[in-house]
Amino acid sequence: MAEISPSFFSSFRTALRELLFDTFRTCIELFRIIIPISIATRLLQQWGVVDQLGVLLGPVMHLVGLPGEIGLVWATAMITNLYAGMVVFASLAPGLDLSVAQVTVLTTMMLVAHGLPVELRIAQKAGTRFRTQTLLRIGGALLLGVLLNQGYQLTESLQQLNQSLWNPPAVDPSWGGWAFSELRNLGSIVLIIFSLMALLRLLKKIGLVDLMTRLLEPVLSLLGIGRQAAPLTIVGISLGLSYGGGLIIQEAQSGRLSRQDLFSSITLMGLCHSLIEDSLLMMVLGGHISGVFWARLLFSLVTVYLLVRLIRVLPKPFFDRYIVRPVPGESSRSDKEIRCC
Repeated sequence: MAEISPSFFSSFRTALRELLFDTFRTCIELFRIIIPISIATRLLQQWGVVDQLGVLLGPVMHLVGLPGEIGLVWATAMITNLYAGMVVFASLAPGLDLSVAQVTVLTTMMLVAHGLPVELRIAQKAGTRFRTQTLLRIGGALLLGVLLNQGYQLTESLQQLNQSLWNPPAVDPSWGGWAFSELRNLGSIVLIIFSLMALLRLLKKIGLVDLMTRLLEPVLSLLGIGRQAAPLTIVGISLGLSYGGGLIIQEAQSGRLSRQDLFSSITLMGLCHSLIEDSLLMMVLGGHISGVFWARLLFSLVTVYLLVRLIRVLPKPFFDRYIVRPVPGESSRSDKEIRCC
């Protein structure tokens, strides 16, 4: 049997050390965003701000064919996360006699706009404007909700009574229970980011990233996403903005991505991330695949395509002031490079 040379172990140790360092650096960057916002969100829940937001969203829910009470579900998902929204949904839905179409509209809106305090801060850190991304996420969710509601009504589809497949376990309301849950989530993020970085290095080494990028290049170029941002965008769409966004922040600070790449990638990840896992979660509540997966994916692709075309005709000062923001470590780019995609 062939012996493994000492140089292999030396290279392996070096690669592992670099991987651990990059993971640590990325996680620190993310945790500086996630931890303070998670505490602030918990306080907002305790003070009843989320409940008040749900009341304010009542009239908006009527625009998408939903009862006003369901606004609390979307408000909870937007301020906290999908799981908290699911718990609120499970407590409210039994008395509302919602149809499958209505639940599909709600769950699709939740998928487009949820966990906003954390995810929007990540998007901002990666080089996009907070207000612009907020408008895109919330406005996009409402527009998609209106389109889905009209489509289901016109076709008279999915009008049967919804049957949810999930009854949530009891949630520990104490600060201790919340802290334990948050620590578990942070631990999961560390493991996932380490695994993602290792996987990306392996895929690059064997040439699969280049192959995937070449295959997706026609679609990505239409969306204004260059080859450098393509692998990270795929990660975000597949697994989530917290993971893909963390890698995007690292790339943004390296100066390897143009500002248009950053905007297009972050916007697509914002509108359509964690495509498999989150879609399955919403289907457990009764959301139909036509909305939570296909409509969301198509809407996100079309929206980013139109935004890229709009950005190309915007004056550069407007683009710099309202669309993107400087990133620490970002190298200067010419106008031609920014708009080349």
